[in-house]
Amino acid sequence: MENKKRSANFLIAKELEWEELGGGVSRQIMGFDANIMMVKVKFKTGSVGSPHDHFHSQTTYVVEGTFEFMVGNNKKMVTAGDVIYMEPDVVHGTVCIEEGMLIDVFSPARQDFLDGSAVSYFGDKK
Repeated sequence: MENKKRSANFLIAKELEWEELGGGVSRQIMGFDANIMMVKVKFKTGSVGSPHDHFHSQTTYVVEGTFEFMVGNNKKMVTAGDVIYMEPDVVHGTVCIEEGMLIDVFSPARQDFLDGSAVSYFGDKK
């Protein structure tokens, strides 16, 4: 079933709630429609995004902090201004080395984020 929801045209960051995911990670869902979704994710030092995969294409922009990312068989340290691309169905994950924030963009939108059925890669299943 296709997602017919979409976000408002203007989203004011200070008016949006942060969702606590556990393990020192929280997210704020930003603009989305059925084809694309943007999500801000905050990590505390030592927080882990466990290795996982999904059918969505994903691009991640490092706003601040230092992260060790694993995409497939490749590992790389990334910092502010760097970008990571994760093609569909490729295992990826991260460890936050220095507290920071990421901007994730997914295509299509993560319906599991919107309906609350997502498995948390940062703690227990939601």
